[in-house]
This record gives sequence, structure tokens and C-alpha cells, in this order.
Amino acid sequence: MQPLTGLRVLDLTREFPSYPTILADFGAEVIKVEEPSSGDPGRYAPPLIDGESVFFLTHQRNKKSIGLNLKSKEGLEIFYKLVKMSDIVIENFRPGVTKRLHIDYDVVKNYNPRIIYCSISGFGHDSPYSSMPSHDLNYQAMSSILWLTKVDDKIALPAVNLSAMTTYLYVTIAILIALINREKTGEGQYIDISFLDSTVSLLSLPASLTFFGFDINNLPVRKLPYYGIFKTKDERYICLGILYEEHFWKKFCKMFGREDLAKHLIPSKEKSVEIKQFLEELFKTKSRDEWFKILRDAGIPCSPVYSIEEVFQDPHVKHRGLILEVEHLKLGKIKQLNVPIKFSSIKAKVNLPPPKLGQHTDEILHFLGYSGDEIRKLREKNVIS
Repeated sequence: MQPLTGLRVLDLTREFPSYPTILADFGAEVIKVEEPSSGDPGRYAPPLIDGESVFFLTHQRNKKSIGLNLKSKEGLEIFYKLVKMSDIVIENFRPGVTKRLHIDYDVVKNYNPRIIYCSISGFGHDSPYSSMPSHDLNYQAMSSILWLTKVDDKIALPAVNLSAMTTYLYVTIAILIALINREKTGEGQYIDISFLDSTVSLLSLPASLTFFGFDINNLPVRKLPYYGIFKTKDERYICLGILYEEHFWKKFCKMFGREDLAKHLIPSKEKSVEIKQFLEELFKTKSRDEWFKILRDAGIPCSPVYSIEEVFQDPHVKHRGLILEVEHLKLGKIKQLNVPIKFSSIKAKVNLPPPKLGQHTDEILHFLGYSGDEIRKLREKNVIS
């Protein structure tokens, strides 16, 4: 038995990432509630493989799907029955939508006072921006992440949905805290989580400097010549990660016959230029992988700058089991990222592939006590799919 076995989650979220997936990986039963005619819009986000979004395929494992029209009286009745038998509801509608649908926390808690209800939105439900449409790029911009990572006053479009993934982790943490609180008090809980709030929380180091009046543009670590990224002989890149660490810097200087530089752990502006030029010239003499082996063997903090394809071929990634294969109904074996948590005895498991729309509707309705004839009539009325 897994640690979350016995918990039931109603997943009303759309698009990606899939917020309850990590709960499902550790045993929770997650029921994805979808609009019956088209389902989660994330199913159709390009690129597609055999008509299915690659993003949906890699984010929605270990879930059951019910196609349910929440705008119908019968659909709401089914939803409320599910609420009575569930522990958690997670939704990411724009603020105000759940109230219009009569599935907001104030309604739901009347059917199950112990329910833990998590709302995820761009800015939270009480923000002056609460009704403003936005996406990951907007949160990274408003949190200053884009500004902090600019190079030569140029801001790059981020390739990682940092805000969404950070929020995903906070959602999981918040739900587990609420579960522990419910165990102690018997009380349910409403959780309001904002993408922007979650992203701002990543600013711990820059915020420390700003709060105490330091100029982030003059951050000392940015001026360290031995803490940076260098081009190698094969036109790739290596990272040198020495950070005010005298023993690493002395060892590095001795390796390459530059003991004269070892005493300049905190170099002057002129000496910093000299050290940087030395390092740039040095790293151009060998390939990236040659440098990685030399420095790793010497115990110097370093790393290759990988392409996305190279990440999944790295020995560490393979050894730690960060990639798993899931058997899909149509596509056969598909690869996904695994849970990056190692316990001594607890195991994450994949019990279900990403579901087809409404794949488990009949199973769920039978569980709720509906007869085959009742299910047929609900389907004829487009209440379910």
C-alpha cells in the first residue's frame, strides 16, 4: 500500500502541468473531471502525436477521466456526490468561474465539511489583478525573473515554464499541510495559490540584497571571473562554479601553473579582467567533455552545458531513474519524467496511462450507484461522455 492510498482527488484543472499527478504517483485516486464534448483543452495543445498533445501525454498519468457537464443539473448532482466521497478538489479556473458554476468552496463544503479545496490562479482571488488573463511568461516578467536573467540588456524568452512548475510544488505542499491539519482538527480547508506569488517566492537571494539596500546589478558573484560559463574548443560550453572557495581556486591555479593568481580570491577590477582572459583562453584548448572529465576528476566544481537531448543520456539521469516508460493504449510505450524523490521504502508507481476522455465515466458512475440504464440516459442527454 502506498502512503496516499485511500485519498480521492477531484481534478478540475486544465492545461498543464497536471497538479495532482505527484499525489497520484504515491497512491491517491485522482479523477479528472472534464467537459464531456471536448475535454481538457490541454489534450489538443500542439504538437500532436496521433491526435494527442505530447504535453498531455507526459503530464496526465495515473488518472481516471470522467466527462461531466457541470452546467447541467444532473452533472452538478453527480459532482456533489463525488465531493461527498472525496478528500480534495483542485481547480484552476479564472476567479469567479467556480462561483457561477456553483462548484466553489462555499458550496462544496456544505456537501463535505472536511474537503480540502485548492484554487490556483494567476494572481489569487483577492488581488487587484485577479481577473487579468495571463500566462507563465507574464508571471516571470512581473516577478523580475526575466529582468534578473537579462544579458547585455537583452531579455530572452524563457524555455521553461518556471512559474507553473513552482506553483505545482507549492500546491502539493499546501495540500499535504492541509491534510495533516485535518487529521489533527477534523477541519477542511480552502487554499488560494497564485502563480505570481509562487514565482516571487523564488527571489530569496535577490530580495535579501534589495531589502538591505544593495544594488542587484552590482551583485559580487556576477563579477567573479572564476564563476561563469566558458566556450570550449568544440564550440560548446563548460561551467566553472568556484564561489569564494579558496581551496578550489588554489587547486585550480596550481593545476595550470598559475599559482600567482591563487591569492586573488577576491580580485581587483584589473586582476578580474586578467583572470577572465586566462580562463577564456584556457578553456578553448580542449573540448567540453575533456574539460568536464579533467575538472571532475580533480574535484573542481564544474558542469557541461547540456542540450535537452544530452540531459536524458547523462549517466546520472539514467542511474537515478528520472525517465520512466508508461504503456499507452494507442501509442505503446511512451517516456515521461519520473518523480525526483527517493525514499528508503516508499515507491512512486505508475498504475494508469494518461486517460482517454471519459474513459472511466461508467466505472465512476457505477461506483456512485447509477444503473446501466441511468448512465445510458445521461449520455443521451449529453450530461456525460
